Parts: sequence; C-alpha cells; structure tokens
Amino acid sequence: MEMKTIYSTDNKIYKLCKELTVKKYRDRLAKYIIEGENLVEEAVKSGVSPEYIIIREDYEGNALRFASAAKENVYFSRQLFAEAAQTETSQGIMAVVGKTELAADEFYARLGSKNILVLDRLQDPGNIGTMLRTAEAAGYGGVIAIKGTGDIYSPKAVRAAAGSVFRMPVLQGEETSESARRIKETGRRIAATAMDGAVIYYEANLKENIALVIGNEGNGISDEFLALSDVRVSIPMNGYVESLNAAVAAAILMYENMRK
Repeated sequence: MEMKTIYSTDNKIYKLCKELTVKKYRDRLAKYIIEGENLVEEAVKSGVSPEYIIIREDYEGNALRFASAAKENVYFSRQLFAEAAQTETSQGIMAVVGKTELAADEFYARLGSKNILVLDRLQDPGNIGTMLRTAEAAGYGGVIAIKGTGDIYSPKAVRAAAGSVFRMPVLQGEETSESARRIKETGRRIAATAMDGAVIYYEANLKENIALVIGNEGNGISDEFLALSDVRVSIPMNGYVESLNAAVAAAILMYENMRK
C-alpha cells in the first residue's frame, strides 16, 4: 500500500485532524481522533476500520501491522504531526475513526439483559472515559449519556476509556424523561445515587435489571431523575469525607454486578 509523506498545512487530512479537535466538528462529521499504538491496536482488534492512519515520519514502531485496516495510510513530517496531534508527548501514530452512533432500538437490542450505566450530565472527560472502561470491566451492557453530558469522543475521554469506546454500545442525547421511559419498558429498575432516603448500596440488589444513574460532578443527579428512580442508594463513608469522585463511586456500585 502506497504511503504518502505530507508536509503542507493545506493538506486535507491535516485540516481534518485540526477540525476534529473541536466538538462541533466531531459531531458534524461523526469522526474523532485516537492517538498512540495501544489505542490504534485496540481499535483494529475491535473491528474498527480507521479512515486514516497517520504516522510521524520518524516513527520507530511497526506501523505496517495496522496498515491493512485503514482506508488510507499517510506519513506526516515531524512538525506537521506535532501540530496535528492532541497530546504533547505523542507516540508518533494516530488515526481518524468514525463514531458508532446507535438509535435507541438498536442500542437496547444489543444489551440483552445486562445492566446499563446512565451518565446524567457529567462533564469531566477523564471521569466519562474511566466510567466507560469500568462499565465494560464490570460486565455492564452499555452506557446512556443523557443530553447535556460531556463528549464521550473528546481526546481525554477516549484515552481514559482505553479501548472500551470501540466496544461498549453508547446511546447519546436523550432527554431524561424519554430515557427513563425506555429503561422502564425493558423491565429494569432505575438506581440513583443519593443521600436522602437512600439505602446502603450493598443492601440493595444492584446485580441485575439495573440502570445505574451517576450524576453531574458538582450538582449530582437531576431532580427529575431522582423522582423517576426506583431505588436510591448511597455509599457509606468514614471520617470527614463527604463524597467520592464520580468515577470511583460508579466503580464501587457497578461491581455489585459481579457479586456472586
């Protein structure tokens, strides 16, 4: 497969990379960038076919093992790659991949009977990506990102997800009421994290038929979702600690799914 070396900022692939640093273009084009050997390899192993694999001209790895998976492979000069990369210490390889956008019916069809993680307007990309990764590890079937939640395909979220972004079904942009209606129609209970009127999480059955809602880092779960919840759960804490990081709390609760 022929490899092109690109030096000019007028190149269409370079311009695409720059556009994909901005959320509105990621949304409009339904594409995003992944960086580093591990993420490119995870994408290919997960059946993702990159539109472009972009390699820095002095890259010392074996890019050829990925080459056949992409529609086109190109070399960027060192300077051009540095300007296009979204990390300061890049490994010298990145790829442009398409989003997997699911309609609600397709999302629920892919879940089977597995639990769902619901992100209620979370904003921190590190938290979002970490929760996606933990959801896969804990055996959850998919993730719902309620309208107003941060971008799952932002660079930091994609890195934190560590490959789970390629495999976990994600449903984005639903309103709270519509999402709750669909969840309940599947026979799942909505479990919301809360302090008032909550039971300790290990006294609730969070093992099956659950849609676990994790709220915004600063404001928690919306009043609307709390009102629609079937069970409210809390995590007991000692000392002067009032709350846990959202991703840590989500991990504790999701791993109830693995309880024997």
